[in-house]
Amino acid sequence: MVSSSLSKGERTRQAILEAAYELFLEQGYAATSMRQIAERAGLALGGIYNHFPNKEAIFGELILDRHPYRQVLPILRETPADDPETFVRAAARAMVAELDRRPDFIKLMFIEIVEFSGRNLPKIATHILPEALPIIEKFNARQGLLREIPPAVLFRAFLGLFFSYYMTELMIAGTPFAATQPEVLDHFVEIFLHGILKPPAGGS
Repeated sequence: MVSSSLSKGERTRQAILEAAYELFLEQGYAATSMRQIAERAGLALGGIYNHFPNKEAIFGELILDRHPYRQVLPILRETPADDPETFVRAAARAMVAELDRRPDFIKLMFIEIVEFSGRNLPKIATHILPEALPIIEKFNARQGLLREIPPAVLFRAFLGLFFSYYMTELMIAGTPFAATQPEVLDHFVEIFLHGILKPPAGGS
């Protein structure tokens, strides 16, 4: 919904983004034209070009505006990190719950990967990384409890592992594999924290 507190130009811009968002989800990026976006937003075709030079520019702004990091990062920052294991378990559940609430974002990410070969991802990273620094610093403060892995790498591994959990859940939904392990997320947490190999006999 477009806020009434915005200026006329800002309201028009938001209406264009909302229209494009709906159309991209309904029929895909390639099948959506600038004319369709203008019509859905209630504009003449020429009016849309006063705000965006092309459809790619609209998508580039849209994927940043709708990225769930705005909801996920505050949750991660507020999760206590006195105990890294407790932090990872709580943060993993928070991330997966947010992705469950945002199935639209998965569709946008597929468009980003298929249509743009990830060209917008560096722009997203430049917005996410500064906000992620407090979380990375939490890991820095616990170096005595962790292996000597750069905190930024730990953070990337964390995001990647639990995003892969969500994606594979989508892939196996409705298959026998989906019902065999009701606590799969806990296993992902165990793999992230402790790996898959048993410690050597007699080892700690």
